Amino acid sequence: MSSLREQLRRNTVALISLAVAVTSLGYNSWRNELSEANRTVRMAGFEMMGQLAGLQQVVLFARFMPDDQRGDPTTGWAHVLAARDFAYPMPEGVRAEAAALHAAWSTHFDDLAAEAPQAYEAVDGQIEATKAAILAALAELD
Repeated sequence: MSSLREQLRRNTVALISLAVAVTSLGYNSWRNELSEANRTVRMAGFEMMGQLAGLQQVVLFARFMPDDQRGDPTTGWAHVLAARDFAYPMPEGVRAEAAALHAAWSTHFDDLAAEAPQAYEAVDGQIEATKAAILAALAELD
């Protein structure tokens, strides 16, 4: 029994160092995982914002300059689908808003060029709701 106590006394510094090293490794691994998750969400959020800006441009041209090629509603599909795809690593609220944007676009994209302000308001409102959800998700990152 005394030899065990003697060994503990002689190796106290080594045991403390080992405990500190294991604790540090665990914390560092956890922090790296969290940082990577935050980077992924941040990158996806910024990409989504870019896609929403492109979609907003298509919507504005379709509504206010219907004869302009930049307002061709079919080009908005690429932005809507890309935004929906980039929503995958985002929090649930952003994914839900991206799905709602897809649904709004599916319902109203044909009516944007017509004199249908409700179509414009539905799509534009959903774009703004999706942007707000992205900004909220980015603000919550550590």
